[in-house]
Amino acid sequence: MPSLHTTKQLIEKYEPAADYGFFGPDSVTWKVWSYPTSYILGFARAVTIEHLDPNLTAAVVQSGGVKYRPHTRYGRTLRYFGMVAFGATEPTARAADVLVKVHTKAIGTDPVTNSTYDANKPSSQLWIHMTAWHSILYCYEKFGPGRLSAEEEAQFWKECARAAELQTIDPNTVPRTREEVIAYFEDWRPHLASSEAAQDMVDFILRLDVALPPDMPKWQKLAFAPALELLSAGVIATYPQYMRELLNVKQSPLTDQLAVKVLKPFHAVVARTNPLKFWLMELIAPQAVQVAAPAFLGIPPLNPITMTPREAQEKYGFDAPNDAHKDMRAKQYDRVFGKGLTPSDEGLIESEQHIGSIAPLHSA
Repeated sequence: MPSLHTTKQLIEKYEPAADYGFFGPDSVTWKVWSYPTSYILGFARAVTIEHLDPNLTAAVVQSGGVKYRPHTRYGRTLRYFGMVAFGATEPTARAADVLVKVHTKAIGTDPVTNSTYDANKPSSQLWIHMTAWHSILYCYEKFGPGRLSAEEEAQFWKECARAAELQTIDPNTVPRTREEVIAYFEDWRPHLASSEAAQDMVDFILRLDVALPPDMPKWQKLAFAPALELLSAGVIATYPQYMRELLNVKQSPLTDQLAVKVLKPFHAVVARTNPLKFWLMELIAPQAVQVAAPAFLGIPPLNPITMTPREAQEKYGFDAPNDAHKDMRAKQYDRVFGKGLTPSDEGLIESEQHIGSIAPLHSA
């Protein structure tokens, strides 16, 4: 169990970042992503509804990481999201480059559609990207301070498009207004599909105990159970009806309303209280704290600059993600589709030094 620290102790504990990354303190990204609704509600919403893409579900089930090592998978993903939003340019550009290698492993044949899937496919990456950024903003609005101003929201979606340069996405395909985002999700509806595997994964994630350290004593996990149940209800409260039906998730309108009434003031308290905010972060995603801490605490970077991902990729010698590691991607395709073998773990192993260990923690 992490300890509580004063703001002064926290500032002394963490080192400054090399630079302001891709957004900086004046960005709407920092304002929205730093709010506590991001850590569990926004993240859990994103990683559950994204399973309505059958190709993504097939990739997740094939890798086995979510169920085999849920806490480390949760922490690695939050760390990467934190790097994109708050991290310095060089390590984030490098992590994004390595992530392309990681995703070369996520290829195969989807048993639901009988089509091939590839996690590096631009449209698949855009679906993941949009479910994340939309979920983070939607939970900020529903459980946090409320709607952004029109100017701030326009800036948020511009910054969302900038962040897309770290993935294999064509930035020109990224929605840039609220109306375009709504249209994007409506256009995706005919492509969404549920399955036993998707419903099983969503049920597994919605318990939210995957966010707790596996070595936490059982009595402590029992003490957290009511809070996790409430947070899970909060996540479900954000699902539109058609997603609830696809995912076979049932919850009454009264429970929806109660979850919002309780969780909104709770997150307001966490947002105002650095010791509580960092205690919560260190509990559920210690891998992400070091990345986000300088931004959360207002620690000035060594070099107070920002740049775009494309500028960083050029400066540090990385290809644009959709052009990166084509030889490795071709080898994986030949290995899986040509020879019928399982994909290599090369990229996954390399990612440990940039995103965090893949080794599962053991239960208490």
